[in-house]
Amino acid sequence: MITMKQVVTLTLASAALVSACAAPPVAPTRPAAELKTVKFGFVPVAINAPVYVAAEKGYFAEEGLKVEFLPIEGGSDAVVQVASGNFDVAGGGISASMLNAVARGIEFEIAASLHTERPPLASPFVVSKKRFESGELTKMSDLKGKKVATNNRGTATEWWLSEALRQGGVDITEVEVLGLPFPQIAPALESGTLDGAILTEPFATAAEDKGLIIRLSEDFVDGFKPTYVYFNKSWVTANPDLATRFIKAYLRGARDLQGEAYFDDANVAAISKYTKVEPEVIKRARRPHFDPNGTVSLEDIQALQRFYRKQGLLNYEQDLDMSKFVNTKYAEEALKALGGTVEFK
Repeated sequence: MITMKQVVTLTLASAALVSACAAPPVAPTRPAAELKTVKFGFVPVAINAPVYVAAEKGYFAEEGLKVEFLPIEGGSDAVVQVASGNFDVAGGGISASMLNAVARGIEFEIAASLHTERPPLASPFVVSKKRFESGELTKMSDLKGKKVATNNRGTATEWWLSEALRQGGVDITEVEVLGLPFPQIAPALESGTLDGAILTEPFATAAEDKGLIIRLSEDFVDGFKPTYVYFNKSWVTANPDLATRFIKAYLRGARDLQGEAYFDDANVAAISKYTKVEPEVIKRARRPHFDPNGTVSLEDIQALQRFYRKQGLLNYEQDLDMSKFVNTKYAEEALKALGGTVEFK
């Protein structure tokens, strides 16, 4: 005969079994003392959002990693510094200076894509609102012979500028191109010392709020991948398992940012923490896009190399074979652990 005590014991045991079967498996977070530190070099802007989200939601900790965030001013600097060993991992773009450094012999591994540009672009072409409303600058063809700017010469934003001008039948050789830090662009447009520019978020939304700029075009690039996750060659050779775990956590962050989920409070809070941009501004700004599978586009990398050569910005004669610097095995292993690829929204 079963006693009441046995009934209670069996009931509790059954409930625990059902709960255990129903709950999704979660990797245990390791004690802080056991976490392996990974030095991450980054520009504190929204394109690194998957890393911010993965850090704040504990995805790196679940993989036994602690990310040490080391901010710098330029993405191309991040790549050079990761090659020199100052960083284990870096997020940054394909720039002319980076390619020139590759030609001189620096080494790294491209492990995954970082962000993808899709309309409405997070880096639109803008002009002064008052000059737009006066009828002086209302279409891309009006920029012929004018002064235009990107944040820096020899970066992907210069290719952005070229593509934007091309919409109006204007070749980049038919304008005067300046390099101007993003915070200085809106005031220069307002004063008239500059006629048009590529202005990234959140600066575009902030300038729009002040009535300084109009987005003249924000659909001149679609599906282009200018930025990537880089590993230091020596570090990744010695720590392939850590590299795979880093990419796994990174891709989980990217998956949390798909579609309108980008604007979820927890994601916005993480982006705000590392970019120092107010959450309310982030929620109204155009968002960057993140491939949840980390797919690398050699075609886009080569397109930038050809563009820089056309602009006379490369110091070497023959195009580099950038496939030698791509190693997708970490992403492939991470995808297996995550259950395969998912739709890029």
